[in-house]
Amino acid sequence: MSVPKALERIGGIQAQYAPAMYIGLWSRVAGVERVALTRALERRSVIQATLMRATIHLVSRADYWPLTAAIRAERRAWWERTHRQADPKRARAAGKRLRAFLAGRPRRWKEIQERFGREDALAAAQYVDLVRVPPSGTWEQRRADLYGLAEEWIGPDEADEQKGLDLLVRRYLGGFGPATPAEVADFGMVSIKRVRGALEGMELRRFRGEDGKELVDLPRAPLPDPDTPAPPRFLPVWDATLLVHARRTQILPEEHRTKVFSIKTPNSVSTFLVDGQVAGTWRYDRDRIRIEPFGRIARTAQRELGEEAERLAAFHR
Repeated sequence: MSVPKALERIGGIQAQYAPAMYIGLWSRVAGVERVALTRALERRSVIQATLMRATIHLVSRADYWPLTAAIRAERRAWWERTHRQADPKRARAAGKRLRAFLAGRPRRWKEIQERFGREDALAAAQYVDLVRVPPSGTWEQRRADLYGLAEEWIGPDEADEQKGLDLLVRRYLGGFGPATPAEVADFGMVSIKRVRGALEGMELRRFRGEDGKELVDLPRAPLPDPDTPAPPRFLPVWDATLLVHARRTQILPEEHRTKVFSIKTPNSVSTFLVDGQVAGTWRYDRDRIRIEPFGRIARTAQRELGEEAERLAAFHR
């Protein structure tokens, strides 16, 4: 599967820390090499930008504008609510100046701040659709601080807001379903009312969760037998399967949540899965993957985990 198609299947990957998106993709798609993702960014078939939950995500080029259209208004409204000291009128004016400043040439965040001042730069960025331009935000240059205008990097915005919301819902269910409307809304940081409206117009499978809540999923979506083996996997920081919206997946047992997320580590820590659940943490050190299990691991799983760790170490080199 190509990198863009893989990203569409899993609802995009969080990319606040560039290596995390490489490892997250490697853990999900057989045969992915680092150069393939860097090349996809350079060729603009995948896009790195601030999207769902106002965090950096990696999505396919085809998904960027529809997803942006779906979340743009509510993301700006959220920013205005959480920055009450800021003047939206002034911010919109700064956005126009920022657009002119970036026209024809991507700029480093440092340049933008020097031109506008830090507060006005942050405000202006809420009113301009920006992308992170490679080589920044790659394995080779990890700081994603080179910004360009989305319409120049990708092409004009011709997306429809409602169709974009429909796509957001489908991408979430494709990656995380079955799910509740509230979980979809939490993922996209959009209102549950809008999500329910989108679901009404879709053909869906419907289930009843153990807590009695209705769950929805895409037609013909895989629903593996509970006894299907889940091989060991290594997850990076910021992996969306561990966040609150994905609690239903039970990938992160609640007893381990505070070991993965805390005030000191809001970005989480790198984790590994055994039998489909987080079973410990890992780090890359001196050409090796070093693991710290949360408990006893069966001998067979230890062997499989060691083999996967060797592959991940090779991916780092």
